[in-house]
Amino acid sequence: MLLVDVYLDKSSIQGIGVFAKKHIPRGTLIWKLDPRFDRLIEVETYERAAGPVKSYLDRYSYPDRRDPNYIVFEADDARYMNHADEPNCDVSSPEESFALRDIAPGEELTCNYNHFFETGFDFLGDRHLSSAGSV
Repeated sequence: MLLVDVYLDKSSIQGIGVFAKKHIPRGTLIWKLDPRFDRLIEVETYERAAGPVKSYLDRYSYPDRRDPNYIVFEADDARYMNHADEPNCDVSSPEESFALRDIAPGEELTCNYNHFFETGFDFLGDRHLSSAGSV
């Protein structure tokens, strides 16, 4: 769950993005995995999904780096955070994210998607997941 005030808006990077409502100082904890809200979905369940549900999960979910038998679907607007080669948010930990530098009000929050995938970023639907969790 996001722990800072944000809003969604059109992104110059891709579609919709997450933007800071207020100044976020460097080092601020901006997101923390909260199992009460963020969904951990079994890979088997994900692979059986079809149609619009599958397409949505393909776009907005990623492999759980702690347990390859699950994917993570974030319950809030964090799922709209876009990739940047030089991001302002550190998502290297699977359970929490921090601001890498000061983030100005109105600035888009970005992260490096390569942290979510062992062999580089692809949307989840572009990868084959097995029930053993391999990608």
